[in-house]
Parts: sequence; structure tokens; C-alpha cells
Amino acid sequence: MYEIKLKPSRIEAMHFLAQKIESIIEEFLKKIDDNWQPADFLPDSSSENFIKEIKELRAECKELPYDYMAVLVGDTITEEALPTYESWLLDVEGITKEEPQGWSKWIRMWTAEENRHGDLLNKFLYLSGRVNMRQMEISTQYLIADGMDNGAARDPYKNFVYTSFQELATNISHRRTATLAKKHGSNQLSQICGVIAADEARHAKAYKSFVAKIFEIDASEMMLAFEDMMRKRIAMPAHFLRQAGESIGKTFSHFSDAAQRLGVYTSRDYAHILESLIQEWDIANIGSLTGAANKARDYLMTLPDRFKKISERGLKAPVEYQFSWIKY
Repeated sequence: MYEIKLKPSRIEAMHFLAQKIESIIEEFLKKIDDNWQPADFLPDSSSENFIKEIKELRAECKELPYDYMAVLVGDTITEEALPTYESWLLDVEGITKEEPQGWSKWIRMWTAEENRHGDLLNKFLYLSGRVNMRQMEISTQYLIADGMDNGAARDPYKNFVYTSFQELATNISHRRTATLAKKHGSNQLSQICGVIAADEARHAKAYKSFVAKIFEIDASEMMLAFEDMMRKRIAMPAHFLRQAGESIGKTFSHFSDAAQRLGVYTSRDYAHILESLIQEWDIANIGSLTGAANKARDYLMTLPDRFKKISERGLKAPVEYQFSWIKY
């Protein structure tokens, strides 16, 4: 068994970008003292109106459809698996704990912002009365214990493609759950999902900016990394999702079906995200590429239309499935 070493250019690029971490943090992350916190959106337990507010919250949640609750719980479990994402990013080549003010500082600060998402959603679901919290917590523990495989290994270029894609996907999911919550009369939940979506949008801008900078200094290698990730397909962070007594990934397919039926996150969204990244990074006009990188670009340029055609074939008939997380 041996460790695959990355090309020196990748480490050089990471060191170059690390010099700008402070300005990156200032641009894309909010100051902690001024940032929103979960308590801002939940009933205040010290208030005389606490019980009344919980009753109102529960009444609103009764109107949320079964598929919606399944997606909301799945999104919460995904957010709660944050320890996996932090440990994975800290293991990426070119990110070291020995440089606490470099990349590891970005990861700590990004993690700190992301941590609020799971905390807020978890507490809301607990108060809603519609969720079997123990079963949800079992799924969360499984997801953290099972880890993840995003196909990028320790390659920073591939991992930044992955994070760019995933932050955009989570933005779409939370944004649409916000819209649906409002449609079904839960303005509080709509606001919660909306502020989380806004965080994901900022984080997506950050990771997309990392890739854009790498294209400026190491275009051919970045192009090949982008191609490789898209050939493998981007796996969702929760693709190992499972309930008690189930094998890895079984629950995820049903969670994905529910999200597709609701229109929260669809196969067509996958194609649109790829298309937006190709435009954002101006893939069509990047020059001075190697022969292999040129072929990679040609492949990438045709990919969104292929995915759109696949998405138009539609879903298979829904399978009857009972999520152990949901009480009713």
C-alpha cells in the first residue's frame, strides 16, 4: 500500500491561495458577534409566551406533507453530519494543521458557520412534535460513523469542484424548502430554511472563487480535475444515509425520490448547477491548455445537455416507503 502523491503544482497553488485566507474569510464569512444564531428563530424558553409559541409552531407543522417532512429530516441529518465534512477537508493535500492561520483557519471558520444549520433545524424538529427524534439521531450517528466518499481522494482541485457543486445544491434544497414551508403556512420554518440557504449561497461563492483562481494559475490540471469529478458524478453528502437496521444508502434513494417529487432538488437541477459552473469559470474561453485538457473541456461543454436529456425521462413510479423518523 502506498500513498498517491499529487503533482507539485497543486501544492504550490494551495500555498499561493493560503496567503489570501484573511481576505477570503472577510469576504465570504460573517463576523461571529453579528451573525444570526439558532436562538434568534426559536421560541424563548425564558419567555412567558414559550408554551403558546410552541403550540403555534406545532399547529403550523401539522400542515406540512409527509414527503416534505422526510426531506426536511434528511436535510437536517445531512447538516448534522458536519464532523465528517470537517475531518475530510482537513485531510485534503495542501491543508495542514501546522499552518493554523492558513487553510485550516478557513475550515474552522466555515465549520463554525455551518454548525448553526444542524443546531437550528434539530431544535425546530424536536419542537414540531412530528419527528421520532431517537430514530433521526440513529441515522445521524450512522452517517457520521459511515463517513463519505466523494471521489476526490485528497486532491484539493477535485475537492473544490465538489464543494462548489454541493454548496449550490444545498442552497437550492434549503431555498425550496423555505418556499414550500411558506406555501403550507409555516412562516417561521420558511424563514429558518431561508437564512440557511443564504449561508450556503455565500459558501458556494467562496469555493467557486477558489476554483476560478486555480484556473488562472494552473488551468490544464484544474480542467482535468473538473472533468474527472463530472465523469464520476457528484455524490450527495448524504448518499450513505440509512435508518436503523438498513444497509448503507438504502434510505438515501427514498429520500432523493421524495425530494424529486416535491421539486426540492431534481436531476434537472444537477444539470443546471453544472451549466452554471461552466459559465462561472468561463470554461469555453480558457486558453493555453494541454491536449488532454482540451479534450476534457470539450467533454465538459457537452455534458449539461446530456444530463438534461436524462432528466427528461422522469422518475420511476414511487415506491411505498415508511421513514422511521416521521411520526405522522
